[in-house]
Amino acid sequence: MKRFMDAWRSAIATSDATHIWIRGYDVTALMSRAGFTETIFLLHRGRLPSDGERRLLDAILVGVADHGAGAPSCAAARLAASGNRQSPSAAIAAGILAIGDEHGGAGSACMEMIAAGVELACKEPTSIEDSVRRTINDWRARKRRLPGLGHRVHSVDPRTATLFAMARETGLAGQGIVFMEALERQVRERIKPLPINIDGALAAVLYDLGFPASFGKLVFIIGRVAGLTAEVAEELTRERPMRIRIPVTYDGDPPREIG
Repeated sequence: MKRFMDAWRSAIATSDATHIWIRGYDVTALMSRAGFTETIFLLHRGRLPSDGERRLLDAILVGVADHGAGAPSCAAARLAASGNRQSPSAAIAAGILAIGDEHGGAGSACMEMIAAGVELACKEPTSIEDSVRRTINDWRARKRRLPGLGHRVHSVDPRTATLFAMARETGLAGQGIVFMEALERQVRERIKPLPINIDGALAAVLYDLGFPASFGKLVFIIGRVAGLTAEVAEELTRERPMRIRIPVTYDGDPPREIG
């Protein structure tokens, strides 16, 4: 007996012979009266953002776009472009595949931590400071590194203060920012100085804007693709094929015979 698949469902976009709609808005109206950041917000939240929400999301996207060719995503993209010059899309995909919990993915984990901490403070009820104290104790007991803190390059991540200041200027700063600032302060006092990095900053702001935790990683991917396209384009136009030679020190067995 022939079986048929159920029809796919989507509330995001649709079209007919003469129109395209995104979340109910005609795409030509969005093209002429909205911007790309507003459309990203619309795609993920189902509504157009306020001016403050647009500014904050735009700042996050700029903040994660690129911070050097040595970052795992950029290095992977350039390495792939160096060996496969016929497929820019493959090189960009290689860069995206390098994004994970250790690089660009901590935003989601940080948003989950913030949500749990704020919920605890509201539920018990207890103070944010006490909730942060219990959060630190819990993560240390499980021997897990607290997400959103520390940076391999920066002693202070310059993007954090700017993002938090913008959130306060637009009146959109909330418990997410309060939680992360308390976390940074207590970690400095109890463990060692670890600045809020871009993952922690965007996590706090996105939590205050009402985004789900999964968007913490997705927003990094969206913004980083812009940087990856530039990194790949530069690799293809300025460098020779197969020009990347990574220094490797061999420390295995010396030459030997079989038998």
